[in-house]
Amino acid sequence: MKEVVVKTDSKSYSVYIGEGATNVLPEVLQSFKKAPTTILIVTDDRVAQHYLSDVEAIIGPESAVHSFILENGESAKSFQNYYELQTFALEKGLDRNSVIIALGGGVVGDIAGFVASTYMRGIKFIQLPTTLLAHDSAVGGKVAINHPLGKNMIGSFYQPEAVIYDINFLASLPEKELRSGFAEVVKHALIWDAEFYQWIKANIPTLADLTEEKLHFCIEKGIKTKAAVVSTDEKEQGLRAILNFGHTLGHSLEASYGYGEITHGDGVALGMLFATELSEDLFPELSLSAEIRELWHNYNFPTSISSHIEPKEILKWMKIDKKSQNGHIHMVLIHSVGKVALKFIPDDVVLQKLQLFYK
Repeated sequence: MKEVVVKTDSKSYSVYIGEGATNVLPEVLQSFKKAPTTILIVTDDRVAQHYLSDVEAIIGPESAVHSFILENGESAKSFQNYYELQTFALEKGLDRNSVIIALGGGVVGDIAGFVASTYMRGIKFIQLPTTLLAHDSAVGGKVAINHPLGKNMIGSFYQPEAVIYDINFLASLPEKELRSGFAEVVKHALIWDAEFYQWIKANIPTLADLTEEKLHFCIEKGIKTKAAVVSTDEKEQGLRAILNFGHTLGHSLEASYGYGEITHGDGVALGMLFATELSEDLFPELSLSAEIRELWHNYNFPTSISSHIEPKEILKWMKIDKKSQNGHIHMVLIHSVGKVALKFIPDDVVLQKLQLFYK
């Protein structure tokens, strides 16, 4: 089992990575100064079928354990579920020594972490990610719920006590979810590590080549990148913004299509291709988009926008992105592999480029 330490201004904690890593959970719980009085496991209906009873058994009968099961999907990150989780925690008697465990993908981690950050002004929580995508979202302390006017608009920065990444959980992932998570793997390489990007091209020409050994390597590299960035800039005042490469358009596509109609990873992949082509217009020395487009084809990532979505609708969502300032779009653009920066992009430039992404 590998251990990566995330050091931030507010807290340092470990990310445990490996097959059967969940077995370290009792040790993590016992390491707290005060033993947890009550444990609340937040999960979704798909994950619960596979893993909830196993996690409950690992915790053991010594602790009072309750579970709250959400419906799978992005729509679970709602005000209503946030309220119901808070009510459930109060009804079950959770106090300031209680612990919330987020067992699931990014949706579960986001809402469970936000509940933990606000319940009694903050109680401990642990991330048990079950998807490849969550190798990114579970690390760094971004927790949130969605608002009809934007994704992740209501939230906070709140670090977990630990992240326990059990590779065995990935065995039940459908190809669609594996592909979605792999987009964030490639993102980490593009923004931070040119050598890793070259390794991906050479070793994973298609997702069928993503063997267990290669998957372990990708997860560890991605988490180390996330840890390095977050350790430098916990609350996204500067460097951490680079982690949003591809996300300005990606989040806007999720909202425009309707949450759940396009996966987060597919949206981000299309967003990265869009940002790269836009970067080439501004930095003529860059020549990368053709290569990325070919990779995307091999990975079955989308390279065009659905014709039923109007460019002005997408622009509207981009303008309320969290990186926007005074209604002006700011996007992470790429100068070269491993070197990106946040730049202001005029509306007309965005619209003109969007037009080229329709079949």
